[in-house]
Parts: sequence; C-alpha cells; structure tokens
Amino acid sequence: MSEIIKTEHLTFSYPPDEGKEPVLALGGVSLSIEQGSFVTILGHNGSGKSTLAKHMNAVLLPEGGTVWVDGMDTRDESLLLEIRRRVGMVFQNPDNQIVANVVEEDVAFGPENLGVATEDIRVRVDSALQAVRMGEFQMHAPHHLSGGQKQRIAIAGVIAMEPKCIVLDESTAMLDPLGRREVLDTVSRLNREKGITIVLITHHMDEAALADRVVVMSGGRPVMDGTPREVLVRVEELRAIGLDAPHTVELLHGLRQDGFDVPLDALGIGECAEAIVQALA
Repeated sequence: MSEIIKTEHLTFSYPPDEGKEPVLALGGVSLSIEQGSFVTILGHNGSGKSTLAKHMNAVLLPEGGTVWVDGMDTRDESLLLEIRRRVGMVFQNPDNQIVANVVEEDVAFGPENLGVATEDIRVRVDSALQAVRMGEFQMHAPHHLSGGQKQRIAIAGVIAMEPKCIVLDESTAMLDPLGRREVLDTVSRLNREKGITIVLITHHMDEAALADRVVVMSGGRPVMDGTPREVLVRVEELRAIGLDAPHTVELLHGLRQDGFDVPLDALGIGECAEAIVQALA
C-alpha cells in the first residue's frame, strides 16, 4: 500500500508566554500512514496528538523535519490547496465548522471554495449526505440537529471535497454516547466501503479498538505503535503515561491478578464475557 501521510523528524514548538521557554509539542516524530488504513492516535492532554493532527493537512507547518501528504511537502505554499483536497479535517466542536443556515449549503461550502463546477457540487453534496446517512436532513437548519448529527454534517462537508484521508481531531469529545457511536459508525463505514483513510485522534480507549493500528503519543513522540490487540493490552505501560486500558482489558487484567487464566486481548464486550465464562467454567 502507498503512503498518504509521512512525517520525518517532525518538530514543533508553540510560542512561549512572556519570560518563558517555547513549549515543545512534537520532538522528532517519524511516522507513516498507509492509504486505506484506519489509524487511531491516542494520548493524554499535552501529548502532542492534536498538534500532530494539525500537521496532516498543513493547519500547522513543521518547525523542523518534514511532512508529506500524498508525496507533497506541506511547506510548499503552492501545494496547499491540493494538500487540503487530499486530507480533510474534522475538529472537536461541529458548531465551529458549520457555516451555513441550511445543511446542503453547508456541505457545498468546501467544494465551492475548491472551484468545483456547480453541477458537480450538487452530485457531491447528495452523495456525501447519503454516505453519512443524513440525506433526509438536507433542507434542515444545522442548529436544530443533535451534536452527533452536526458532526456527521461536518464529515459530509469533508467528504464532498473528495479527500483520500479524513483526520478527526477529538471529534467525538463533546458528544454523548449516541453521538459518538453515530460518528464512529460513519467513519468506520467510509473506511470499509470507500477506502478513505481515517486518522482518529482521541483519548477514548474504546474507540482505539475499532482501528487497524494504534499509535500512542507521550511527551511529543510516539511511544507505542501496533494493532489494537498488541497495544491496548499493555496495561502497566499505558498507566505509566496517564492512560487507562479499555474497560474490558482492565477487567481481564484484574482477574489475571486474582489468579484467573483469561486472555488480555479480548477487547470486545462479547469476547470479554466469553473469556470470563470459559475461565469460570
């Protein structure tokens, strides 16, 4: 598979407060993300995960090192529009991304700014709304929708730009459980059915289990990288950097400490329950 995003020795610092040192956010990150994959980037607040996300479509530019998007260097200003065609961003608060008073107009905003022909915009808007299962809401006012529905409209706006990759920067953080599930179901389906690369930035451990790959950030660097079953079972290492394992893994880890022979990598609720039943039998 080809790389859609690659960083090499990426460093970035935020400007300091008066009289203080610059705040190092990324300290030499080298990472590649394959086209068509579903990657979760985990980390506590201040770990660098959101700063890394903002480098993926040139919201931020490297202080040192390099970021390539589909082979394009993000520091090349002449490529900025093309880079943002390839990688779309969905942020934490959908209200900050919704710019129109009617859903279909909001979804059309991105393609219009890319200079897409009017007749093509109509097709893209209809297709994007169907992809997030919000077609029946196209004439609704966005401010009347639930948080999960608003976030799905924000995703539709990105889809209408026809990106190869969607980066979701803590996009479920402000949602209730139903809204989170709606968004996660949507991006999982887009990855599975349309081959869109998904990069999900989160601190919710249960969301990480949905991905093909989990990257854990701490101190501005990746400290773990592997499949969910490889990474999420490392309970003590996760705790050491301020993260909890998924609830299922925490439960199985506790049972192991009490002498039960259970596997730690039964990540799903059904899998976990079956493992416990077998251990008790």
